[in-house]
Amino acid sequence: MASMATAAAADSGPAAGTSAKKITILHTNDVHARVEESKEGIGYAKMATLIKEFKASNPNTLVVDAGDTFHGQTIANLVRGESVVNIMNAIGYDVMAAGNHDFNYGYARLQELAKTAKFPILGANVKKADGSRVLGTTYLKEVGGVKVGFFGLTTPETAYKTHPKNVEGITFADPVAEAKAMVAELKDKADVIVAVAHLGVDKSSVDTSLKVAEQVAGIDVIIDGHSHTTMEKGMMVGNVLIAQTGEYSKNFGKVELTFENGKLTGKTASLITKSDTEMAKTVSDKAVLDIVTGIKKEQEQELSKVVGSTAVKLVGDREVVRVGESNLGNLIADAMLDETKADVAITNGGGIRASIEPGQITKGQVITVLPFGNYIQTKKVKGSDIKAALELGVSAYPDSLGGFPHVAGIKFTIDPSQPKNQRVTSVTIKDQPLEPNNMYVLATNDFMASGGDQYTMFMDYPLAGDFSSLEESLISYLQKKGEVAPKTEGRIEVKAPGVQQTPAPASAPVQEKPAAPAPAKQEAAVYSVKKGDSLWKIANMYQTTWQTLQQLNRLKNPNLIFPGQQIILP
Repeated sequence: MASMATAAAADSGPAAGTSAKKITILHTNDVHARVEESKEGIGYAKMATLIKEFKASNPNTLVVDAGDTFHGQTIANLVRGESVVNIMNAIGYDVMAAGNHDFNYGYARLQELAKTAKFPILGANVKKADGSRVLGTTYLKEVGGVKVGFFGLTTPETAYKTHPKNVEGITFADPVAEAKAMVAELKDKADVIVAVAHLGVDKSSVDTSLKVAEQVAGIDVIIDGHSHTTMEKGMMVGNVLIAQTGEYSKNFGKVELTFENGKLTGKTASLITKSDTEMAKTVSDKAVLDIVTGIKKEQEQELSKVVGSTAVKLVGDREVVRVGESNLGNLIADAMLDETKADVAITNGGGIRASIEPGQITKGQVITVLPFGNYIQTKKVKGSDIKAALELGVSAYPDSLGGFPHVAGIKFTIDPSQPKNQRVTSVTIKDQPLEPNNMYVLATNDFMASGGDQYTMFMDYPLAGDFSSLEESLISYLQKKGEVAPKTEGRIEVKAPGVQQTPAPASAPVQEKPAAPAPAKQEAAVYSVKKGDSLWKIANMYQTTWQTLQQLNRLKNPNLIFPGQQIILP
């Protein structure tokens, strides 16, 4: 692949002239295929309108993306990124750097998408074993007589922040060394040098945009991504301006470069946010909106494809998954373990949004169950923090909590009569007691891994691996299994709150009293379950125990009761 692409026929020397000029760079990063407008996100259709408005006021405007763009939502995942490329082509992006999640379909697929894109996708440090490059390296574009030189960098963390099979046979070279080489290539050809870098500024990362800015001379601007950092006015590191927008199109970045007599004399960064007053007045671009609508219509057939079947109802009702173990939660956690080979899987009940009736299962049904596009991530976590996570997850029991844990590879018992953070009375991992100081490989979703639902005990552990999204994982697992019939099997056991079990002495056999016969023609009293009820609550209301209600109603799992269900009372 050629290392240099030139967008316009240009003189061999830098720009000349005496008049002041302004170059505007509009930029995005870490959109993760959130192509549509949402409560928080601007969406591509409104971005397209904004871009047209900026170009109308300043024709010297460029549009740049810093990666993690082609994967993350159904509209992208079903067609392996092609839909997002088509939308970006319509908007008129000028250049992009590849992010780690852009490799999620495999690097060969990324190369295919690069051929479809009407803009170069750069990654100077992405190399094959023979040293040849997988993607483009630099890009030179002239606007208003100013030659802007771009080069792209991809985080070396991609080696483990996508599934390893996606990057087999390629390496991610040192960004600092590659940046020095790219600057040397561009310095005599460009008036300004812009690095488009999917590196980020996280302190936990070894290779960051901060490091590149500090160690590589000659870079004027870094359009950054990867760390999902919101930089309202950018960040100056020496003479380098670093700009990043955050995530999910919540913001749209703007860098303005001022030139006097062909020399860069000023640079500023700012954000256009979803909450801006003018944003509410912005009308979505019809051409881009039509593309999005057309893609979704085309995908209806794909969503109807059968990926497996279930012999039982897969229970994902809110009233169930936020208060106790469910067979669907178990199935999802099993799929996570199957893909990652971790020791333990934990996912939050709030991320499970629907049930699936017995019969065939389609892709669309799975995506309805898991609609958020969350990725599976692995971390090596201390046993004590796994227990702390379980304590957090059951802290509201028997009341509903979005963070209620659904698990695989682990079993635990809770006693709701105990104070919060002391309710988990026993934990086993792979049938062995949890050791607080042992390190275990935990598979969870990226929302929880970054502290979502208050799972802050996971935040500071370094990432061990990045895998597919939850819905992709479950689809693959169903395709592998064919028909499933998951059960609630005691992965989470609940002790009777407030009830002391006093065993009889070993020498005194228990004498069972025969149950008194019910009076003739007496009808059994029943209670109709209401939203938020638990068997324990009902038992307290009628001065009995949950065990009695479980036995009387022949309930296999006392955690699984549903609004409208009739509970026979003693």
